[in-house]
Amino acid sequence: MSLMLKRMLRLGIARSWWLSKLWYRLNGLSIAGRPDEEVWYFAFGANMHDSAFRERRGMSPLEWRPGRIENYRLRFNLEGRPKGRAAPANIEACLGDEVCGVLYRITRRALIRLDATEGVPGPRYRPLWLDAVDSRCRVVTAITYIAKGAETDGNPYQRYLTLLREGARMHDLPEHWTDKLDRVRPAE
Repeated sequence: MSLMLKRMLRLGIARSWWLSKLWYRLNGLSIAGRPDEEVWYFAFGANMHDSAFRERRGMSPLEWRPGRIENYRLRFNLEGRPKGRAAPANIEACLGDEVCGVLYRITRRALIRLDATEGVPGPRYRPLWLDAVDSRCRVVTAITYIAKGAETDGNPYQRYLTLLREGARMHDLPEHWTDKLDRVRPAE
């Protein structure tokens, strides 16, 4: 089945709460709560940028806040698309480290749509619920995506890095984080 056809199928299923529940169950996942229930999503990659999250993915968050997750680190260890291309962002458990990003408050129905645009459920990303800390030091339970990556990191394309850097700045992420993103070397 072509990649475009799979994407269209996922988005079609995402329009129905009950089809989505069935689809998730068939893939070993479950959907809790009601469609209008609000949840937090933690974005650490391109979804920090409005052009990716709001425009490309069609998301309309109810609220956003700068945030971070502790005991994880940012990696660029995933196979890019098309295959063999530069590496997109990923996270990996790492005691004592942190990843900064954007916390978006969305409904569970919107989360199902976001999952569909990210290929969840599927072979690449899996959802991960964790505690995130917002800029006022409040802890919120949030969902993010994680994937099994390669042992070594690659270099993301300049365009992708620009989305991360601009997204971090437009959402007022800490200066130490924007400096860290500025030090990432792009693919040549």
